[in-house]
Amino acid sequence: MAVPTLQSQRFRQEREADWAMLDTRLRRIERDGAAVLDDQQLLSIPVLYRAALSSLSVARATSLDHELIDYLESLCARAYFFVYGTRSTFFQRAGRFFVRDWPRAARALWRETALAGLLMALGALVAYALVRQDPDWFYAFIPSQIGDGRDPSATTEFLRSTLYEAKPQGLPFFATFLFTHNAQIALVAFALGFAFCIPSAFLMIYNGCMVGAMFALFVPHGLGFQLGGWLFIHGTTELFAAGLAGAAGMRIGWAVAFPGDKSRMDAVGEAGRDGATVMFGVVIMLFTAGLLEGLGRQMIRADGVRYFIALAMALAWAGYFYWPRRLANGRR
Repeated sequence: MAVPTLQSQRFRQEREADWAMLDTRLRRIERDGAAVLDDQQLLSIPVLYRAALSSLSVARATSLDHELIDYLESLCARAYFFVYGTRSTFFQRAGRFFVRDWPRAARALWRETALAGLLMALGALVAYALVRQDPDWFYAFIPSQIGDGRDPSATTEFLRSTLYEAKPQGLPFFATFLFTHNAQIALVAFALGFAFCIPSAFLMIYNGCMVGAMFALFVPHGLGFQLGGWLFIHGTTELFAAGLAGAAGMRIGWAVAFPGDKSRMDAVGEAGRDGATVMFGVVIMLFTAGLLEGLGRQMIRADGVRYFIALAMALAWAGYFYWPRRLANGRR
């Protein structure tokens, strides 16, 4: 038993200074960041890492004591993450998400997003036509307990009051319902997209049906323009978010049905990663829509200002996602 012990001690004595140097520099980086080291010290870390890795290989091959092997494994693992791992801060990762990852993922879904928009528009047109032809169809799209008096029997004065009063009857509840509804639509449309796109497409149509049914109620009273301002001040953001969620779900469903040259699992995995990036951004868009709905719409009564904000938000989102930009690597 004495021979391995002597070998271990000699092995440690010959190399321990380099291990200690690597350990000290890694500790300083872990505590204060890489900026605390000068260029020469930083460049020495990969060299010290390779030397420690070689020592670990020798220690394993010659069956030296386990404590030494455990120490070298830990040291090499820490050095590996510095040499090969990402060393970005939270703010750097957040900046990369907003500047590159989210717009890229959304831009890759432009076909599905356009389709989701068309499906919502189709649902709105169909619901509008059905309700105008037979007002009883309204209850098929807007439950009576949600409308809270906004139904085909409502008077013009009552409907107008719901658009402009500071705290009209039922308006906060209906506004909360719209936000919650669109958030649920977005999440469910993404989650169920794997079923060959069908649930996602259906939810996009139904989302449009609710909008169409509301317009069919207000237009005969001469309040269609006013309803548009009330709805779209936050709706351009909220409906855009719902469309992106539906697009992400449909991309997954398309990958399930038509994986192309990739295996089905690889195709779905790639679509799921892009979809998850988009959905994280969708949450941000829904939060923004909630602020516009809960604050802006209640404080702003002028139709023109409401429409201006709605158009500005729509153009801002479209420009953010689809305006050509050159990335650091020269790609667009």
